[in-house]
Amino acid sequence: MANVTVEFLGGLDVVVQKQRVHKLHLPAEVVSVGDLIEYIASTLIKNPRDVAVFLEDGGVRPGIITLINDTDWELEGQTEYVLEDNDVVSFTSTLHGG
Repeated sequence: MANVTVEFLGGLDVVVQKQRVHKLHLPAEVVSVGDLIEYIASTLIKNPRDVAVFLEDGGVRPGIITLINDTDWELEGQTEYVLEDNDVVSFTSTLHGG
């Protein structure tokens, strides 16, 4: 089990009841960032229609920057990254309405 902080920035907090920062004590089966993304979709996003704002084709939607401890997740192995205690995973939307 890991204790992680998940941040939803750039207006993305709208899909998680407008709460930007979530401090989570994850269940044992949530091991990787991929597991975390599934956990977020099934637990933190209450409105099923909002899942499409966050996910597309089973992955994080294009236009959302994902950082693990302030490092681009592509450098950390993306969904394969194994979560550790006190990790910070940030999702930032780059898409803005006008």
